[in-house]
Amino acid sequence: MQEVEKIIDEKIQGKALVTAKRKENTKKLFIESYGCQMNMNDSEIVAAILDKEGYNTTQILEEADLVLVNTCSIREKAETTVRRRLQKYNAVKQVNKKMKVGVLGCMAERLKEKFLEEEKIVDLVVGPDAYKDLPNLLEEVYEGRDAVNVILSKEETYGDISPVRLNSNGVSAFVSITRGCDNMCTFCVVPFTRGRERSRDPKSILEEIQSMVDKDFKEITLLGQNVDSFLWYGGGLKKDFKKASEMAQATAVDFAQLLDMCATHFPKTRFRFSTSNPQDMSLDVIHVMAKHKNICKYIHLPVQSGSNAMLKAMNRQHTREEYMALVDNIFKIIPEMALSQDMIVGFCGETEQDHKDTLDLMEYVKYDFGFMFAYSERPGTLAGKKMIDDVTADVKKRRLTEVIDLQQKHALYRTQKHLGKIEEVLIEGTSKKNPNEWKGRNTQNTVIVFPKEHYKLGDFVNVKVEDCTSATLKGRAVGYSENN
Repeated sequence: MQEVEKIIDEKIQGKALVTAKRKENTKKLFIESYGCQMNMNDSEIVAAILDKEGYNTTQILEEADLVLVNTCSIREKAETTVRRRLQKYNAVKQVNKKMKVGVLGCMAERLKEKFLEEEKIVDLVVGPDAYKDLPNLLEEVYEGRDAVNVILSKEETYGDISPVRLNSNGVSAFVSITRGCDNMCTFCVVPFTRGRERSRDPKSILEEIQSMVDKDFKEITLLGQNVDSFLWYGGGLKKDFKKASEMAQATAVDFAQLLDMCATHFPKTRFRFSTSNPQDMSLDVIHVMAKHKNICKYIHLPVQSGSNAMLKAMNRQHTREEYMALVDNIFKIIPEMALSQDMIVGFCGETEQDHKDTLDLMEYVKYDFGFMFAYSERPGTLAGKKMIDDVTADVKKRRLTEVIDLQQKHALYRTQKHLGKIEEVLIEGTSKKNPNEWKGRNTQNTVIVFPKEHYKLGDFVNVKVEDCTSATLKGRAVGYSENN
């Protein structure tokens, strides 16, 4: 472990990243992203790759030479949204004849060549692991041929690329640490669209964070489909770790160790991470969070259901009781921890008792935030192939409403706990509702708004909380924090 940290120190301090020679930037790239934060980060990687090919990003669709949409397949609604956007691109393409249109990401991986048949506007289809092949694929397109690359990789593929920060506030940034997922939940398409789990070299992670710190970014979010599964032992799939040499196993770095490295090397930088999986969440991670003030006290901990029957049907590798025990331990180690959830209602075979078990679990935890959805069948998943989507739309709608209403009640309960407290806030931008107010987040990831006064973007400010809604805290600044 010490040898790994020494190597990382030397790498950060003494070796500059080599920037590839760029072509003259004369072309315009318009890129839109849908879905998770990983997709947003992937779009930044794509922009970096195409920057070297002479593309400047633009926010004006009509002037683009190349339009890319980075897609999500996690729910049917996300794919429907992309289809509608392609209709918009088609209208513009009728005027701008030189424009080329590409589909990236999970939807591209799922549909492959079929996308070219269904959407005649599309010129290229590129899966999440094939972005380095974009220059070659574009050559194919400009020579009049359709281009498709949806090959899933067994390695982390983008650790050597410094992303272009798109639509950045200049304060917070995402850094991807893992790709793929091995968990095979029956409702989820991610393992089929992003492949098996593989982790990124810690050296490259800390180098990217260093580049962000050098640019005065104040907060970094470590990203992965399942960050708790991070395991670096020299490369390759996580499932092959047991076959690695004894030396590789002895010097391996897990997520708790990586998180400790990040917080230690960059004590003035605030860290978050997402997403966690209950079955892989180690209490070592919680102890590291307790150890470092600059690791935010917030975990997104998806549970999906409060029913053991549904958890088994979903192939979640934890029970209701194991999840509740984990929550108990988290609050025991860090009482001020904020937790958020993902919840699916109306999964195949869900009964009223299963639904009540979910509501009961929510009452037990009282989550700060929630992301709640009615189940929609995804083609290619085990549930889509072998299970019957037998809960009616009306029942799904009613159950979803009950879950959302309860979550809003708990969110207000949690925000009220902050009243009267002085909390550190990182200023991220101007409030959407009031141009004279700043907005930022506290360590629990709750949004706080307060009068601007003399403070500026990127400042760490102590704010006294005076009022709240279920989603937002309101207060006034009482001075700079010691982290400023």
